[in-house]
Formats: sequence, structure tokens, C-alpha cells
Amino acid sequence: MGEFLAGKGYSVLGVRLTGHATHPEDMIRSRYTDWMASVEDGYHLLSGAVDHIFLIGLSMGGVLSLLMSTRLTVSGVVAMSTPYQLPDDPRLIFVRQLAWFMSYMPKSNDAPVADWFDKEAFKSHVSYPQNPLRSIAELVLLLDEMRASLSQVKVPVLLVHSKDDVYVDSTNMQQIYDHLGTSDKQMMWVEGSGHVIPREPPRQQVFMAAKDFIHRVSAKNPRSKAVM
Repeated sequence: MGEFLAGKGYSVLGVRLTGHATHPEDMIRSRYTDWMASVEDGYHLLSGAVDHIFLIGLSMGGVLSLLMSTRLTVSGVVAMSTPYQLPDDPRLIFVRQLAWFMSYMPKSNDAPVADWFDKEAFKSHVSYPQNPLRSIAELVLLLDEMRASLSQVKVPVLLVHSKDDVYVDSTNMQQIYDHLGTSDKQMMWVEGSGHVIPREPPRQQVFMAAKDFIHRVSAKNPRSKAVM
């Protein structure tokens, strides 16, 4: 998605959140405030070179994009496959305590590729094979922060979700939409896609929608734009 937008003339920065894309042990050591700080660091890298910044995020990245739009001066947000809350599970109350005794838990009983529509894209997908329990506790706190901030989101927002997402139920998008403080908000549904929409068959449709959204929002002030 970043390569597509860069090809359309936008300055693009892909932020690697603290603890991600290294080793699972690094994720255990990271806190949700570290993830917020990663977004803020990326914002300051771009802010000196451009006039408009749009935050684009997938899943927890969408949570961070919505939350940080209330902390930073941005022009808009694109949030894909974004949870409003985690599914009801009585273990969540004790997840921080459980993390002292069990470091990881499996992501799913199914094979990782099971919920992907583009099996070839999955082969090059990078992710940790299991979830650190401590990180689930941090995600719970991050979601609390996001829900408390949704009414303060005043910038335009494009929400994207797949009807076939089995990882984050599609009802989450409507819940986020209903609580947003902005009147400029859109919901976009796609089909034939799992959770990782930017790697799935409808990706070009989503990329174009994001480009059109950025163009529309910034059209009244056509200065340089950046996305992260």
C-alpha cells in the first residue's frame, strides 16, 4: 500500500512499532505507550518536510491511528480491520497475571494460512507465530485509550473492513463509526479478504479508495502530503 501511494506522488513512511518485526521477546518488553511513541516519532520525521500528514493503519495500527489523531496535528485517518474491543473472554481479566506464568499463547487452532484468500501473498507475510500474553494485556489498555478518545476524533476518517474477517469481527467497524466525533466519516466494506486487507485480492480497490480519500480531504489546500 505504501509503494502504491508513493507511486502516486505521496511521501510515505512505514513505521515499525516497538517490539515488532524483530523477536517475540522484544514484544514482551514493549508497552502500549511505546507503540504510541513509535507513531509520534514517525510523525515528527515527516512533519518537517510536508504540510499534511495522514495516518493509515491496519488492525492495532488502526487503533493507534485513530488514537494518535487526537494527539497529533494530522489531516485524516484510514483505519483497516480495526478492533473496537476484544471478544468477550473471562481470561482477559487475569491476562496480566497469567503472563507471569505463561509467556505465549497460540494465535489460532487453525493453520495460519487458513483465513487468507491470497495464499501466495501469505508466503511472504511476516508475523510472529504466537502472541505474547503480556502484549494482549497492553492491547487491552490501548483499546481503552482509543475508545475514550473516539469522540475527540475530529479529522476525516475512512474505515475499511472485510465481511470475511474472522480475526476481528466486522461489527467492530460500526461500533467505531458510531463513536467517532467527526461528521466526515465513511465505512467501506470489502469481500474476499481476510484480516490483512492490504495483502489480499481487494487491495487495489482499497488503495484507490485511500488515494481518493487523501486527495479529497487535502484538495482545498493542495500542498505536499505524506502518509504513515
